[in-house]
Amino acid sequence: MAKNNKTAETQDFSKYIRWFWWTFTGGIVFVILIFLLASWGLFGEMPDHTVLENPKTNLAGEIISSDGKTLGKFYLNDNRTPVSYEDLSQNLVDALIATEDARYRSHSGIDALGTLRAVVKLGSGGGASTISQQLAKQLFHGEGSTNIVERVLQKVKEWIIAIRLERQYTKEEIIAQYFNIYDFLNNADGIRSASRIYFGKEPNELDVKESAMLVGMFQNSALYNPRRNPVGVKNRRNVVLRQMEKYDFIDEKTKDSLQKTDLGLNYSPESHREGIATYFRTYLDGFMKDWIKNNPKPDGTKYSLYNDGLKIYTTIDSRMQKYAEDAVEQHMPRLQAEFFNQNTPTRNPTAPFLDLKKEEVDALLLRSMKQSERWRIMKALGKTEKEIQESFKKPTHMSVFEWKDGKASEKDTIMRPMDSIRYYKSFLRTGMMSMDPQTGHVKAWVGGINYRHFQYDMVKQGKRQVGSTFKPFVYSAAIDQIHASPCDLYPDTPFCIEKGKYGNVEDWCPQNSGGANDYGGTRTLKNALANSVNTITARLMDKVGPQMVIDMVKKLGVESDIPVVPSIALGTADLSVYEMVGAYAAFANQGVYTKPVMVTSIEDKNGTILYQFKPETRDVLSDEAAYVTVKLLEGVVESGSGARLRRTGEPYGIYKEVITGFPYGFTNPIAGKTGTTQNQSDGWFMGMVPNLVTGVWVGGEERSVHFKSITYGQGATMALPIWGLYMKSCYADKDLNVSIGDFEAPANLSINVDCSITSSGNAMDDDSDGIPDDLSF
Repeated sequence: MAKNNKTAETQDFSKYIRWFWWTFTGGIVFVILIFLLASWGLFGEMPDHTVLENPKTNLAGEIISSDGKTLGKFYLNDNRTPVSYEDLSQNLVDALIATEDARYRSHSGIDALGTLRAVVKLGSGGGASTISQQLAKQLFHGEGSTNIVERVLQKVKEWIIAIRLERQYTKEEIIAQYFNIYDFLNNADGIRSASRIYFGKEPNELDVKESAMLVGMFQNSALYNPRRNPVGVKNRRNVVLRQMEKYDFIDEKTKDSLQKTDLGLNYSPESHREGIATYFRTYLDGFMKDWIKNNPKPDGTKYSLYNDGLKIYTTIDSRMQKYAEDAVEQHMPRLQAEFFNQNTPTRNPTAPFLDLKKEEVDALLLRSMKQSERWRIMKALGKTEKEIQESFKKPTHMSVFEWKDGKASEKDTIMRPMDSIRYYKSFLRTGMMSMDPQTGHVKAWVGGINYRHFQYDMVKQGKRQVGSTFKPFVYSAAIDQIHASPCDLYPDTPFCIEKGKYGNVEDWCPQNSGGANDYGGTRTLKNALANSVNTITARLMDKVGPQMVIDMVKKLGVESDIPVVPSIALGTADLSVYEMVGAYAAFANQGVYTKPVMVTSIEDKNGTILYQFKPETRDVLSDEAAYVTVKLLEGVVESGSGARLRRTGEPYGIYKEVITGFPYGFTNPIAGKTGTTQNQSDGWFMGMVPNLVTGVWVGGEERSVHFKSITYGQGATMALPIWGLYMKSCYADKDLNVSIGDFEAPANLSINVDCSITSSGNAMDDDSDGIPDDLSF
C-alpha cells in the first residue's frame, strides 16, 4: 500500500515537471513567435534593410563660407546637419556611454544584465534601454505607449531594430546617429546645431562640462531646457559628471571642480532673421529655389532645400563678412544720431521728411500703409479701407528697432502703427558688397542695418541714383574711344549740350557743385574727376555720346534701364550696389568683366556634386583704358573727395562727432570715387585695391529722408567711413592677404598717366588749329 502511494506521488510530481517544461518551452516558443511576428511586421511596419541603411531624417540645407564656416541653415522644422563620429568630441562620447549605456562596447544591441535588472526591479532601477535601442526608438518608433500590451510590443520592436542596427552599423556610427537625431530644443536639432546654438562651438570643440550638459538633456530635453530651467539643467549635468567619474572617464578632483561651475552658455540662436550674412542668405534662398526648379533629382522628383541636407558652398568669407557688418554697426549709429539731432519736430515739422508739404507726407504714409502686412491681413479679413486706416491710429504694444549704445537693439513700447511707419522711415539704410575682381567671388554682402526689422536688401534688390560714381564710366569711355589722358587739360567753364543733340528735350547745362561761381581756369582730367567737376564730365559725354557710354556699361554687367540722355553722365540712373561693384571690378581686372559669383558648388547629403559654377567673363575695355581709369580714380583718394582716407593725426570737426574710425591713415594705392545725389538723398563710395572692390551706399528708404546740408549728406561722410572701417579690419587680418601693392600696369601703356611730368593739351584743341574747341569767345 505504501509502495503504491509512493508511485502515485512520483507520477503526480512528474506531471508538474512536464507542465513546467511545457510551460517553459511554450513560453520560449511564444517569445520567439512574438519576435518573429514583430520582425515580419505583424504588429506594425518594421524598417527593411534599405530603410535601415538610409533612415529618413529631415536634414537642413547648409550654407558654407569660402573659409569653411557655416553661415546659416535652410530649414522648416528640423535644423539638423549630421556629423560623423570623428567630428565628435571624445568628451561627448565618454559622457554618453557613462550615462546611458556603460556596457555599450560589449553588447550587441541588448544589454542582458540591464534588462534582467529592469525586470527584477519592475523598471524602477532603469538601465534596460541601450544606446542602440534608444536610437531605434528615435528613428523608427517614437514615444512610448501607456498601454502595457502596446508597451511590451513596442519594446520587442526596439530590441529587433537595435539588433539590426548593430549588424548594419559600427558602434561609432550608431553613436554618431544618436547624437545627430536628437532634438535639443531651441532649433537645436542634432548635436551640431546644439553645440553651435548653446556654446558657439563645433561638436569636436566641446569640453567636459559642455558635453555633460548636452548629454544630460537626453533624459528629457523639454524638462532640461537650458534657457528655461538652468538650475535643473545644472543638476542634471552634475549627475552626468558623477557618472563619468564613476566609470573613470574623469577623476574625482575634476568632477568636484566642474560641478561648481555654471553652465557657461554662449547662446547663439540660428534663425532665418538672425546670425551672420542674413541678407545674403535671403538672396541665396531665391537662388536655390530657382536652381531646384530647373534641376530635378535623377528620379524626377524635386530636391527640398529644407529637408534634403544640401550643402551650398559660397564665396562669402565669414571673416570679411563679419568685418563688413561690424563696420556698418560702428558707423551707422553715430550717423543716425546726428540725423535725429537735425530732424527733430521743432527743427523740421515734417520730420523725418524734408522738402515735402504736409499733403505729400500724408500721401506717402498712406502708400506705406497699403504696402504693410497689417493692411494685407485686414483686407483679407474683409475690413473696409476706413476701418483699416482707423486701426493705424490706435496705440498698440510693439517691439521696435533702435540703436542703443552703438548696437542694434529692440525696445518695447506703445505706439500707433502710423507713428511706427514714420519712425522706421527715419532710419538711414545701407548696402555694401565686396568682391575679388579677378575671380568674381563676392566676399561680403550687407543689405541693410538689421534684417529682423529692415528686410529689403539694398545690395541687389534696391536701386538708387548713383551720382558721381557714374562719372568714371564716362571717363573710361573717353579713354577707350578717343585716347583721353588723365593729364589732358579742359576748361573749367560753363558748358551746354544743345536741345535734341542726344535726344534731350531741352538744353542741358549742368552746373558744378559750387553753383554759378564755381568755375575758373583749366583742369586736367585727373583733377576734374578728383574734384567731381560736372561741366568737364559733360564735355566728355558730348565727345563720346550717351549711347556709347550705355553700351559699355551694359557690357560691364549693368542690367537696369538707363535712358539715352546726356544727364546720365552725372549719375541720374538708378543702379544697385551689386551692379556698381561688378562694373567697377573690370577696371581693377584689366578691362575684363567677371560676373559676380556667390555660389561655387552644391552637394547632396552624400557629397555628390550637383552644381559647379562656370566663370562668365568678357573683354569690355582695353587693359590700357582700364589702367588709366584706375589712375584717375587714385587721384580721388590722393587729393579729392576721398583724401580723408589718407589723413593722419587727431580727429577734428564732424569727424570727431560722427565719423567712426577716423583718421584711417591708409598709405597704399587706393582707387575710389564718392557719389552724392541731389538733395543729399544718396551717399556712395566705391573703393578698390588690386584684389578687392567694395561698394557702399547709404540713404533713407524715401528720397525725402536726407541730411539738409552736404557736410553730413555727402558720400564722403555717409558711405566712405564704412569702407574705411572695413578695410582697416581686413588689413589687420593678415590671413586675408588683401593687397597693399600697386595696380598692375599694362606692358604697352602709351597714355601718359604721370601729370607731374607734363600735361597734354590735345583736349583743348581737337582740330589742331590752335583754337580750343570748347572755349567760346
